[in-house]
Amino acid sequence: MCRSIKPLNNFEPPATDDEVRAAALQFVRKVSGGRDPSQVNREVFDAAVVSIAEATRSLVDSLETNAPPKKREEEAAKARARAAKRYAS
Repeated sequence: MCRSIKPLNNFEPPATDDEVRAAALQFVRKVSGGRDPSQVNREVFDAAVVSIAEATRSLVDSLETNAPPKKREEEAAKARARAAKRYAS
């Protein structure tokens, strides 16, 4: 899985549209195999990002859980700790 795509479910406050779009963009980049599409592929690339962002928003808004919402700052701190451990010399 692309490390740039972050979990979006069960956060307080809920995922923003910018976060959803960023995840969709990363997904399309991964699937298409490139960071920026050629001029001829730009329209279908952008349409895919919009479509996946809509599906992602629908999914995130529909999911239910009994777990308490996660706090963004705590999750970011955990990710930094994992990265420090992973990349330690």
